[in-house]
Amino acid sequence: MVIQVNIPARAVALLSAALLSACSSGMNAIFSTAQHAIQTDRGLANFRLNPDFRYLRITIDGRLAFVALGEVDNHPQGPIEVWFSAEREVLRFQNGRLVGATGLTTEWRNVSVPKIPEWSALARSEQPFVWTRVRDVMPGYRFGVEERLTLQPVSAPRRSALQLTDPQTLAWFEERLDGWAFAKELNLPPARYAVDLSDGTVVYGEQCLAADLCFTWQRWRAEFQGLAGR
Repeated sequence: MVIQVNIPARAVALLSAALLSACSSGMNAIFSTAQHAIQTDRGLANFRLNPDFRYLRITIDGRLAFVALGEVDNHPQGPIEVWFSAEREVLRFQNGRLVGATGLTTEWRNVSVPKIPEWSALARSEQPFVWTRVRDVMPGYRFGVEERLTLQPVSAPRRSALQLTDPQTLAWFEERLDGWAFAKELNLPPARYAVDLSDGTVVYGEQCLAADLCFTWQRWRAEFQGLAGR
């Protein structure tokens, strides 16, 4: 499967008025969407998310941002959720796994992943699931970066950025490189997923786009605003 990244103009225009980023204007990382971005808990508490949108709560380098769902693309291996910021940064997730990122300091394009078992089947398996991902990486014009990954259940962590949910109620998985990439900067820390096995939804994840660019994300609703700490 190859996932192409497209940015529908109508979705960007619609979401520009709906999104908030808590990244500073000088932040050389993800989702630096506004020069007047709110940088304090107090300012964030005064902002109201639009209940008409679905959100991801993003944390990176101790900062907080929200991005909104713009589109859901149909695909034989499962729907691909396309999440937008006001400045056209885009994240694409399929079954909770990152399959595209554009507009960021590191971009993943043309991501190819195989058919991966359902999370419930992975949770029952006694053996790790090994698979191969192929992606193009920018900057640097690295095309066809092939990575062998190992995915397996793990215990709930003692610490995470998960909010308003008991981590023990979720099934946790770790996905790590099986071996080392030839280029040092392509060696990524492990990804982590927290899954509600009642419906197979990944509700929280930890992901690195580069060795020095990692973030967490959590599915979020407008009514959660003001209930969680940073």
